[in-house]
Amino acid sequence: MSGWQILEGDVAALPAENVDTDQLIPARFMSTPRSAGYGGYLLHDIRQDDPDHILNRTAPKVLVTRRNFGSGSSREAAVYALVDFGIRAVFAPSFGDIFSGNAVNNGLLPARLDDTVIEELLTELGSRTATAHVDLTTGTALIAGRNVQFELDPVWREKLRNGWDDIDLTAQHAEAISAYRTARHAQSAWAWPHT
Repeated sequence: MSGWQILEGDVAALPAENVDTDQLIPARFMSTPRSAGYGGYLLHDIRQDDPDHILNRTAPKVLVTRRNFGSGSSREAAVYALVDFGIRAVFAPSFGDIFSGNAVNNGLLPARLDDTVIEELLTELGSRTATAHVDLTTGTALIAGRNVQFELDPVWREKLRNGWDDIDLTAQHAEAISAYRTARHAQSAWAWPHT
């Protein structure tokens, strides 16, 4: 996975609350190999019921949506669908906890903004797209001409910037882990399994 620091592209509004992982990608599509890409299944049923849905007309890199985005099951494929569609940042007042962790591990920024700011952005965007510029280092974004600031856990920031998942993050400490194991073995060799 490639990391990113600056994201520039279109932003679109998804004015809905409680968009859960079942909506983001219906379960029946999850037998498809990941290598085939899940972007075509993003919000499949909602988009099929509404041919004029904004995601049928454009492929934004940034979404602005309402609270509790990504709630529901721990379905990581929901994040795959967003990333494979081309979306790399979602701004909302709140996210499902597991969704947020899965998002960061797959290069997708889940950025929290105040309800009032979100509603103003949704009104400004309406059914059109605008441009967005997101900067992970400063925790700022320019969305539809409005500057916003978001907080981001420092570890999440590093993971997104470097394209790391949890294993990559742990591997950054391989030398310290090895030194610890060597020291512990020297202190209590009796506790280690015989090989």
